[in-house]
Amino acid sequence: MAQKPSIPKGTRDFGALEMARRNYIFDTIRSVFSLYGFSQIETPAMENISTLMGKYGEEGDKLLFRIQNSGEKAASAPEKGLSYDLTVPFARYVVQHREELSFPFKRYQIQPVWRADRPQKGRYREFYQCDVDVIGSDSLVGELELIQIVEEVYRRLGIRVCLHINNRKVLAGIAEVIGAPDKMIDITVAIDKLDKIGVEAVNAELLERGLSDEAVQALQPILNLSGTTAEKLTALRTILANSEVGLKGVEELEEVFGKLSVVNCQLSIDLDLCLARGLNYYTGAIFEVKALDAQIGSITGGGRYDNLTGIFGLPGVSGVGISFGADRIYDVLSELNLFPESLQSGTTLLFATFGQEELGMALGWAKALRAEGIAVEVYPEPTKMKRQMSYADQKHIPWVAIIGGDELEQKKVMLKNMQSGEQRLVSLDEIKNLLS
Repeated sequence: MAQKPSIPKGTRDFGALEMARRNYIFDTIRSVFSLYGFSQIETPAMENISTLMGKYGEEGDKLLFRIQNSGEKAASAPEKGLSYDLTVPFARYVVQHREELSFPFKRYQIQPVWRADRPQKGRYREFYQCDVDVIGSDSLVGELELIQIVEEVYRRLGIRVCLHINNRKVLAGIAEVIGAPDKMIDITVAIDKLDKIGVEAVNAELLERGLSDEAVQALQPILNLSGTTAEKLTALRTILANSEVGLKGVEELEEVFGKLSVVNCQLSIDLDLCLARGLNYYTGAIFEVKALDAQIGSITGGGRYDNLTGIFGLPGVSGVGISFGADRIYDVLSELNLFPESLQSGTTLLFATFGQEELGMALGWAKALRAEGIAVEVYPEPTKMKRQMSYADQKHIPWVAIIGGDELEQKKVMLKNMQSGEQRLVSLDEIKNLLS
């Protein structure tokens, strides 16, 4: 009995049209990264498990895919895991290659990552991230450029978005003023779920994590703070007046918003005090981007990390980065029907022929047209014309060059526009002029 073909849950195959659309996303993002001087690197799909463990919080550690060792020295070999994100491998890369790098080092990566999560809409076990980071500088120009990159990427893709911003120092200050400075991680892990599970469930989790009733109640008006960005920042200065770290976070937010006004940023930005991002390594500004016209959660996220490289023996190196979730962006573009129609086929012209001599002529013309940069296919056998035309329809090929006995004799082709149905007899040079 033949085995039924299948793939693991949370993974997907991608056909030709899907790959054309995914490459449209990757190419758009890559071109914007390059505009700001970022260079591409790659790291392995797997890392030593010691590189990954303890970097993503207790919940993140549970989602690591571990790889069973095999080979002659399997028992003594370090345990390995698939990359959970691209930031921790990047920090490892920076430390390992620090003698080769110029700082500040601006890099981007477009690679798959893996998480042992429960598959659902917009959440996969294997998915692509498009990361961009600058490391080796604590200047908030880094935050400014990342926000500008977000603005430009989504402008090019045609997706209306809102960028949510907060600062982990502000969250640390909040933990101090409500009397729970040792519970900052518990607070951030819980309130990061506010959009998903609601305020009552968040409060229940905070109590489960050891916060007192008084601390949870003191947190409520802070999380519900409303008004303009300026009004929120003013209120925070009062609330955090007795927290040095909290006021430092407010100052950083004020500087970022000041720089954004200088460059006339038109992006919709929300100072969101409920934004926490669960990853433990963030120390400053944190970002999340959500589509305004689709319900799918965060499609971009990131933040400032001051000492991630210190874990690997290079302390005091600050970095900031963001990650574009290519798979969620794909889902948004599909839902909103925003992919360009031109992506439906990479082929511009198909040669359809009636016989072997005509096929030979088509092969020669195809070579000449490809030399001009025109994407051409030749149907591989002179079968029924209906089948050849159906092939062009299915692949959304806009032009078909038909060669029969008369065309062969005149050394011309009958060129058909597949959208209008119009057709005319043309020479090779006329096709070059029309399609190049």
